[in-house]
Amino acid sequence: MTDLTALKNHLDSEGRLQTWPSKRALQLVALQYLATRFEPGKIYTEREVNNLLNQWHTFTDPALLRRELFDSGLLNRQKDGAEYWHTPHTKIY
Repeated sequence: MTDLTALKNHLDSEGRLQTWPSKRALQLVALQYLATRFEPGKIYTEREVNNLLNQWHTFTDPALLRRELFDSGLLNRQKDGAEYWHTPHTKIY
């Protein structure tokens, strides 16, 4: 079974993340899945990141996902958190 296949149990019919996986390995797959939905190199505000994450998951916790994406190196930000961006050269799990 591939990682993405295992993640499908956590996705709804529209591809939104329904639940946060309990196992760290699957959390990393979920984060990679979410990161690939950001346009590489595009600058986002924190509000835009939250709005996009809310469209891509159903459990209404964009702060958790934003923090996890940043901590995993899948989403970059300015030190003050004013701007966020994703690059294709970030970590791949």
